[in-house]
Amino acid sequence: MTWSDLYLVCFLFGFALSLVSWVFGLMGGHLHFHGAHPHLHLSSRGHHAIHGATSGPSPFSLSTVTAFLAWFGGAGYLLSHYAAIWPIAVLLSAVATGYIGAAIVFWFLSHVLWSERENLKSADYDLVGVLGTVTSPIAAGGTGEILFLQAGARRVAGARSITGAPIDRNIEVVITRYENGLAYVRAWDELAADR
Repeated sequence: MTWSDLYLVCFLFGFALSLVSWVFGLMGGHLHFHGAHPHLHLSSRGHHAIHGATSGPSPFSLSTVTAFLAWFGGAGYLLSHYAAIWPIAVLLSAVATGYIGAAIVFWFLSHVLWSERENLKSADYDLVGVLGTVTSPIAAGGTGEILFLQAGARRVAGARSITGAPIDRNIEVVITRYENGLAYVRAWDELAADR
């Protein structure tokens, strides 16, 4: 096997994996490993909906590695096959070109496709401790309605008093528990007085 053959194999392998990754991405799928066994998941929900939030794309992901292999192999093959350059210079040029290709793919992933505002964080949607205002009075042992802010948007939820006592309209309350779409609240004044 010559150097140009090795470069060609790297190019074909990297390009084929990039293509497979792209096709599975279009279908909403992803591939992950449990031990040594690969598992393919196809879902209309997409990658982030299944795995939750991340701190951003990794510079060492399947996309960047396959881009490196494809660019490294392509540049190495072209330089070794069609140019009269020393093999060490071809190798260094191919590594540099592969790095540039992987960097371009990483930049595209991290600046165009990934956005911190689009990724869900469970802490942003936890209602316990959220301050709200009663919009429909909560009768003793009954249900009313509260208005609160969540992730920058105004939200409304059915509410019950955690103590069973009535709570009038326009009273500020704190959500102490949230179950089955119903917020259990306590008046902010009562909660502050207990401290």
